[in-house]
Amino acid sequence: MTEEATTGDRLSRRQLGRHSLALGGALAFASFPAGPAEAAPTTTGRPPTLRHGSPEQAGLLPRHLDQLVADAEAFLGPSPKHPWYAGAVLLAGRGSTVALHRPIGRAVRYAAYDEKTDTGVEFPASEQIPMTEDTVFDLASVSKLFTSILAVQQLERGALQLEGKVATYLPEFARAGKQDVTIRQLFTHTSGFRAWLPLYKAPSYEQKLELIWNEAPLNPPGTKYLYSDLNLISLQLVLEKITGLPLDTQLRDEITAPLGMHRTRYNPPTSWKPTIAATEDARAPWSGLDRGLVWGEVHDENAFGLGGVAGHAGVFSSAWDLAVLGRTLLNGGAYGRARILSPASVELMFTDFNTAFPGDEHGLGFELYQHWYMGAMATPRTAGHTGFTGTSLVLDPTTDSFLVVLSNSVHPVRSWRSGSAPRVAAANNLARAVPVRPRHGRTAWFSGMATSTTATLALPPLTTAAGSRLSCALWWDTEPQSDVLSLEASADGGGTWQPVPFTTTGADGTPQGHPAGTVTGWSGRVWHRLSASLPTAPSLVLRWRYTTDRLYVGRGVYVDALAVRGADGTLFDETRPADAARIEAVGWTASAN
Repeated sequence: MTEEATTGDRLSRRQLGRHSLALGGALAFASFPAGPAEAAPTTTGRPPTLRHGSPEQAGLLPRHLDQLVADAEAFLGPSPKHPWYAGAVLLAGRGSTVALHRPIGRAVRYAAYDEKTDTGVEFPASEQIPMTEDTVFDLASVSKLFTSILAVQQLERGALQLEGKVATYLPEFARAGKQDVTIRQLFTHTSGFRAWLPLYKAPSYEQKLELIWNEAPLNPPGTKYLYSDLNLISLQLVLEKITGLPLDTQLRDEITAPLGMHRTRYNPPTSWKPTIAATEDARAPWSGLDRGLVWGEVHDENAFGLGGVAGHAGVFSSAWDLAVLGRTLLNGGAYGRARILSPASVELMFTDFNTAFPGDEHGLGFELYQHWYMGAMATPRTAGHTGFTGTSLVLDPTTDSFLVVLSNSVHPVRSWRSGSAPRVAAANNLARAVPVRPRHGRTAWFSGMATSTTATLALPPLTTAAGSRLSCALWWDTEPQSDVLSLEASADGGGTWQPVPFTTTGADGTPQGHPAGTVTGWSGRVWHRLSASLPTAPSLVLRWRYTTDRLYVGRGVYVDALAVRGADGTLFDETRPADAARIEAVGWTASAN
């Protein structure tokens, strides 16, 4: 079941700078830059493992983690009509510290769904099961990450080639015009496959495969992005062919056993059922199969039809286990004594291969830079995935932070939720919890992170002459194109405003011009020096204007150390208390972090 099928409000995003990739039939790992920055080494010299700790130990601001929980609890109620989920487990951290691990709501609440009244039929209170930290969830499409890791391992070992044809490994796959589909196109959803096929309707395993072999691409391979479960099912078949092992065995041997992920597997045993979050009352017409309450078995119809083991869905896991996986990848592929991937392989998973399809950035298996569920954690290297049942994992190498939101949002029925508002809210709060230190002094002006907002920061009227210049420090991270910061000037008391071109210089010393007087998108989450030549006027007002759209935001904008200097000296200096008091801030706040 594809999560993206229910999220049509995603915006296209401008493709920002990327490493150019030279990909041939053989993979030269040395050609890729270093993997995600590793956390500080432990006293043993091994990559760090996770531990519970305080927000302060994680370098996070506790009030924003408290807000993360409060916002998540709000979705247990009408949002807007029905609860978005019956319950969830929230886990957030940075470095090796898990600073938040909180269960909310119920793992099992409803016995059935009454379609006539659009209500859930609840179990008696004594039979309902609360969420716990260790509750196990059907991950749905988050399972794709495990399949992808297994495939990247085979790339490392030379058993699989990224630009190799799928039909080289599975000759039957060449039917119906798929002979040129590559392994990379399966990873990145550019194979041309349609989003979904009802494989579960075929009576036998062999007939299910025939549906895949005979499926013709909707688009020529490599020409369009279209998210499809069939890609990862096909990758599963390749893996099983080249290893001679079923996917569940590969998962155990290559990932979960080495990393000690004891609550992660396909087809959990019956003994696990009391610890598993229930999903949907699966009946027609909303489900393809009449199964009643699905609890302890995979929810996805095709994964169920494939015996519970599928490349696109079927993995069950807990929040802690997913955090271990995330920490492993942020460590560059290692966790304690175990290593499952090389740093270069992790780099592949976190590198955009879909530069031809802006807005659909994708590494090998991982989605990248997707504000629609990553919220303000989204950067060009932020990697993650969602699952239709209400699950998600987000990893931000820039801040070394990770977020797991596991919920049973199809309990009792999938129609009760839409979009990804709880995921976005959680990600926004975790992003805000990572401090941005002022460039100078104790505070800097902060734009906030509200949607559908215009915030202004204005200097008092100044008399400018030839050679007058504005300088300040600027930090920005906004949703590309949709949320824009503008520098403007007015010589008529605010009646009309004109853009002021400026130049920013980052830590590498390279100046970048902004002739339209605006910035948007990703700046590296570092401070930049700003300089602007000002027009001559007897009474000039300068302002920053930050506008956001109704959907998503980035981490926001910070402005610090504002100063205007002319040929005869300083006209304005924010460090002087009298000048600072004359700044007019609407929607901006003086923030210490």
